[in-house]
Amino acid sequence: MSPIAEYAIALLLIVGGFFTLVGAIGLARLPDFYTRLHGPTKATTVGVGAIVLGSVIYFSSKGEGIGIAEVLITVFLFLTAPVSANILAKAAMHIGVSTTDNTRGNTWDQ
Repeated sequence: MSPIAEYAIALLLIVGGFFTLVGAIGLARLPDFYTRLHGPTKATTVGVGAIVLGSVIYFSSKGEGIGIAEVLITVFLFLTAPVSANILAKAAMHIGVSTTDNTRGNTWDQ
């Protein structure tokens, strides 16, 4: 394996781990449901995407070619995370989940 591929894999794993950690901390620390949606849907999606991209580079540089599993995981992740967050937010607005006082924006019925 070339040193450039090793550096790229290491960088992607570090970046992916950082974004995943930030998303997990955001999920635990943010004050209400609507702001907690940003942790797993934004930062964690980028984090897992970087980790999977590192996996693609690793297996491609080993001579096994680009794995269809990694590509499908990435496509599925980037398609389902925003859609599920939107559905969760609309369901929360429908049942009237309250926000904290300093949350900006209003739900559709206010």
